[in-house]
Amino acid sequence: MSRARRLPRSFYARDTLTVAQELCGKYVTHQGRVGRIIEVEAYHGRDDQASHARRGPTPRAAIMFGPPGVAYVYQIYGMFFCLNLVTMSDGFPAAVLLRALEPVAGLGDARTDGPGKLCRAMAIDKRHNGLDVTRPGALQVEDRGDPAPVLRATPRVNVDYAGAWAARPWRWVVEGAPVSRPRWGGA
Repeated sequence: MSRARRLPRSFYARDTLTVAQELCGKYVTHQGRVGRIIEVEAYHGRDDQASHARRGPTPRAAIMFGPPGVAYVYQIYGMFFCLNLVTMSDGFPAAVLLRALEPVAGLGDARTDGPGKLCRAMAIDKRHNGLDVTRPGALQVEDRGDPAPVLRATPRVNVDYAGAWAARPWRWVVEGAPVSRPRWGGA
């Protein structure tokens, strides 16, 4: 395994669907906890009816309109947090929801097979909303030089309200990895 390299802003400042796929196999690190990304979903633009950005830059979704490489962390059901990474360019709302991690270090037997479980296990919460993950800090996304994993594309989950947008195959899962059980929507 090569030396870990924090992903630069240029990694996130690209097409959301490409970034989503290339995030699979990368590593999230926070406070001594490490997990390998094994499941993601993409949310792309104001027209995407499954995206929080569909209503414009509301107080909740404004970060999606900001610069790429920033964490968009929001709360669902009043108790669970979800981590997204903003993509594309400043002013265009897009993000990738991290749905599941493969535990690597510091997680014990914590569950990471769902966005809320992932954030709980990694100690990620609303305090991380707006954090620039391209700068040195506690929360980082790293490339450790692993070969690109084989991915399977599926429709996004729990966004039935989005009509035809829900059926887009914008969810990627690393083949053979345990995946989250759908319960709630994404960015």
